[in-house]
Amino acid sequence: MGSSFVPGLKVSRHTVLRKRRILPLKGEVKKNLGDEVAASEVVAETYLPGKVHPMNVANLLGVVPADLPRCMVRKEGEAVQRNEVLARSTSFFGLFKNEVTAKVEGTLENVSTITGQVMVREKPTPVQVRAFVDGTVVEIIPQEGVVLETTATYIQGIFGIGGETQGRITVLVEAPGEELTAESIRSEHAGQVLVGGAFASLAALRKAVEVGAAGVVVGGIDALDLVEFMGYDLGVAITGSERLGLTLIVTEGFGHVAMAERTFSLLTELSGSEASINGSTQIRAGVIRPEIIVTRAREQREAPPGDELKGLEVGDLVRIIRQPHFGELGTVTSLPHELSTLESESRARVLEVTLATGQILRLPRANTEVIAG
Repeated sequence: MGSSFVPGLKVSRHTVLRKRRILPLKGEVKKNLGDEVAASEVVAETYLPGKVHPMNVANLLGVVPADLPRCMVRKEGEAVQRNEVLARSTSFFGLFKNEVTAKVEGTLENVSTITGQVMVREKPTPVQVRAFVDGTVVEIIPQEGVVLETTATYIQGIFGIGGETQGRITVLVEAPGEELTAESIRSEHAGQVLVGGAFASLAALRKAVEVGAAGVVVGGIDALDLVEFMGYDLGVAITGSERLGLTLIVTEGFGHVAMAERTFSLLTELSGSEASINGSTQIRAGVIRPEIIVTRAREQREAPPGDELKGLEVGDLVRIIRQPHFGELGTVTSLPHELSTLESESRARVLEVTLATGQILRLPRANTEVIAG
């Protein structure tokens, strides 16, 4: 029988991860092969060129561009301070002086005898890439970054917003079907990753931002609440660059959807552990899932081989991603090879799934996704 591949969310207690930590443009790698690094450590650094500020100094001094160099107090390549004199002209035997000062701090980059323009470039902006997870440097990419390897508990969500952050996991509900309320979020939750159950209201998200929580992980969220929280409609672009004061990870979908029992149990078990989370999501080609990573202590990193992509098999745990059973989990009990005719009269490969209640469903394989362990 041929293999079938179904998009899946990883929910793994113990797996080997490799993370590429790459600069947006060439720079300097700060670590060496074999180094053990902490999540907060800088592994690579570069500098973005500063903004250029042009000034028509010749015009401001009342001289022709060709005479500009003899009026310059500062020379090309020299550092200048804000309000420092750049150029000066004199008239009437030195009785009158006309000066032009720098508007910004930076470097005097160019003096043009053609246009009379002087260019001052602001200081470069440092760009640092941090490790994000505790791990070992297993590959150096010259002038770009590193590849880190770590053993961790790894949980993927279905959707998220906000970028990379770290915080201690705190579970604020008793069961995966409970709602995360604003009243349960308090000032002592600053810097923590707050775990809810089936839903987080707009009020809860705003309260999490108010107290300074690092992130919220929850089963479901209302789409209209999300739009109001962000202040704009998300569309279909990749997320992760939002600056909302919070990273949000939704594990199941939109609406009141109880968090999968397996996911909730694992997060409950991890309560009090430091986690690295990232809400970046892309649902088109080159799928990117939001993620929760809790790295193991170095002495616990003797791990089994990393997970390998395999075909869908009988016994696999899957999540249903279409109504009327959206969000429910079940076990694959049969994988018929032949095409089946669906209610829409189209033909597709199907599978049989047994739910926890014992109910057996026959579904298109495209309506499910594997929960990889």
